[in-house]
Amino acid sequence: MGYVIGIDLGTSAVKALLADRTGNVKAEASRSYELLHPHSGWSEQRPEDWVERTIEAIAELAGGLGEGAGEIEGISFSGQMHGLILLDESGRPVRNAILWNDTRTTEQCREIERTAGSRLLEIARNQALEGFTLPKILWVRQHEPEVFARAHSFVLPKDYVRYRLTGQIHMDYSDAAGTLLLDVGGKHWSSELLGAFQLEKSLCPPLVESHACTGTLLAEVSERTGLHPETKVFAGGADNACGAIGAGILSEGVTLASIGTSGVILSSEKDKEINYDGKVHFFNHGKEDAYYAMGVTLAAGYSLSWFRSTFAPGESYDELLADVGAVQPGAGGLLFTPYLVGERTPHADSVIRASFIGVDSGHKRAHFARAVMEGITFSLHESVDLLRRAGKKIDQVISIGGGAQNPVWLQMQADIFGATVVALENEQGPGMGAVMLAAYGSGWFDSLETCAAQFVKYGAVYEPQPEAAEVYARLFPVYQQVYSQTRSLNEELRSFRS
Repeated sequence: MGYVIGIDLGTSAVKALLADRTGNVKAEASRSYELLHPHSGWSEQRPEDWVERTIEAIAELAGGLGEGAGEIEGISFSGQMHGLILLDESGRPVRNAILWNDTRTTEQCREIERTAGSRLLEIARNQALEGFTLPKILWVRQHEPEVFARAHSFVLPKDYVRYRLTGQIHMDYSDAAGTLLLDVGGKHWSSELLGAFQLEKSLCPPLVESHACTGTLLAEVSERTGLHPETKVFAGGADNACGAIGAGILSEGVTLASIGTSGVILSSEKDKEINYDGKVHFFNHGKEDAYYAMGVTLAAGYSLSWFRSTFAPGESYDELLADVGAVQPGAGGLLFTPYLVGERTPHADSVIRASFIGVDSGHKRAHFARAVMEGITFSLHESVDLLRRAGKKIDQVISIGGGAQNPVWLQMQADIFGATVVALENEQGPGMGAVMLAAYGSGWFDSLETCAAQFVKYGAVYEPQPEAAEVYARLFPVYQQVYSQTRSLNEELRSFRS
């Protein structure tokens, strides 16, 4: 038969998928791990937790196959982006990993802007934001010099797990693009940026394509997982790149909307010279010699989970959203901006916070729930709007994540985006992208496009409803005003936050 495993290393858990040659997911296993917040704004994890939980998940999948585990041909990865793991000369982490959602590095971001100036956008194609890797490196060097002095190299989260499985250190282009040290167009570590910040090139790992084979399993890992030691291990990609691959976003003309903890609008690009002036992210794709533009809403699904845990504890999402469909588009004049933890696109602002605007005595809980859903979608639409203003045609959107689990929300996306929205029958998020990279790397297909034709299965289709679309078209400019109208208020309220 033949199988591959796709491993999605997320922020709260690792999820492993076992798939056959037809793209059917035969089994899945998940393990959670602890998120550490030693100080306000800090977000860390223990790298070894990722390794142990990943090995456990693989062993569960292999155990379920019994003797058939020998037919598992390859493993690949999707990983949370930007997280910093500094390794000493022996390959051991010198401290906990600093994650993508850590916000301690504002001072370092300003230092990067002063030092690199316009060259940062020209080379790395992205602004200096707290989530990226270079600010984290500079923070450790400044605040933990004795720790930094022991650092011999750095890797990103999935790269560390892969290294512990194979003994080989690499980084793929899609993840390297999120470090602010990669020449995104040239596909090499930037000597200019490294030099500007007095960093040695030896700190950076060798670069490979996402489908590249980076080794086979170490004997100890083979024994613990039950897999053959010759099982091939492929580089994998950044979670957003893998989410795009898993949804078939491999050519221009189709856009991805992903609503997980954070939210993403992602559109594939073939022209590496296209310039969005840093208004959206521009990264290397997991597909060779391809790119993607991406806008991010920091608290997308998180906004809805916050609303549920705060105002409907113990209820399921189905119970919480049961009456939302009965509320008309516009939520009775109630607006929500999903800035619970700051915002990324188009407002790179760690201080701004969320608002409900227009609260009326006639509003019920269902109005607030719908306003949260609409606010998340409006935030994503700001990225759609930016791409369209740059000349991008967006007429079809593939929706994945939590927002694709609710028909009302899928219709809402079609109405707000003004585009056809398509759900997936077999939606597995970035994990499916990791599966596809393993299948392609194992030689099952001659291209990722051929693999997608077999593995990606489209489901329900939602077209914009003219009346609702017209309401949202009038409401969107009002939503856009909330940020500028509340920014100074949030600056003043900052000192009152605990």
